[in-house]
Amino acid sequence: MTNQSDALQLIKSKIRTIAHWPKEGIMFRDITTLLADPEGLKLTIDELVDRYKDRNIDVICGIEARGFILGAAMAYAMGIGFVPIRKKGKLPGKTYSQDYQLEYGVDTIEIHQDSVKENQNILLVDDLLATGGTALGASKLLAKCGAKIEEVCFIVDLPDLGGGKKLEEANIKWHALVDFEGE
Repeated sequence: MTNQSDALQLIKSKIRTIAHWPKEGIMFRDITTLLADPEGLKLTIDELVDRYKDRNIDVICGIEARGFILGAAMAYAMGIGFVPIRKKGKLPGKTYSQDYQLEYGVDTIEIHQDSVKENQNILLVDDLLATGGTALGASKLLAKCGAKIEEVCFIVDLPDLGGGKKLEEANIKWHALVDFEGE
């Protein structure tokens, strides 16, 4: 790749769209095709690491499940730790829990109480920003730990669903590599 624009175009081109899944009218952005492509995966991790490598980040937290894939690879490349944020009931130790709003209901995520320290700078990672409910929930969960969120990063933003605006209204900085607006 010769420049960032070319890299981002290639990343976007590797994301498959599946029409009408999981229900009629939804255009599902499937990153599994991007993850399966060696060049696409490498470019994705490289682009994200390049953005954050010189920032004061103590640990990366990844949201279940695709945030684990991205976050762990980024943490390895940056030489820092990785902490999973899991769905309720998946972590064996003492946890903090946080309910968050889904498009059609409520769910709960958890983090081990001893995995993130007070005042640590956190990079929160997930694959896709839609309505923002999961990222806002994870942000509240990290606040319970006393951590500070440097930024939340995604591969894909779906701006029509308003998640970015909700994060901004909550004073949370965020970044996405590509967007699928009005498509």
